[in-house]
Amino acid sequence: MNTEMRRKDRQLTDEEAIALLEHGEYGIVSVVCPDGIPYGRPTSYAYADGVLYFHGTVEDSLFRHCIQHEPRACFTVVGETQVLPAKFSTKYESVVAFGTISECTDKHAGLMKLVEKYSPDYLEAGSRYADSAPEKVAVYAMQIESFTGKARRKG
Repeated sequence: MNTEMRRKDRQLTDEEAIALLEHGEYGIVSVVCPDGIPYGRPTSYAYADGVLYFHGTVEDSLFRHCIQHEPRACFTVVGETQVLPAKFSTKYESVVAFGTISECTDKHAGLMKLVEKYSPDYLEAGSRYADSAPEKVAVYAMQIESFTGKARRKG
């Protein structure tokens, strides 16, 4: 897949893109269903060392069926935005990442990445929750294979 960006003047450096992945509030993970229909799911997530972590149900789900059929996925995060009505444009920052999703073998570690990001003042309680969650929660890891970041920051 060619992920070369057309607007190179808006391309983020790898460091800027990783910072957005680390600090973004939520993202959209997109997969392909067994019948070929695309499926995009909004999700909270955590990023660490080239891997995105997110959770879902352990029950039979559309998302689980999709990644069992095709583990390749796309993840998009959008940072700050500001509509510029008079310019018919928008200030924005975003990252699109491609990679392969699998279920985490260490659910506790994956859940703790989410706790550390979203509830850093509650690590002890979060660890207890992560210990009690294996039967209720699936934890997924997306190994990033490539990514691009893009921004328009000038008005």
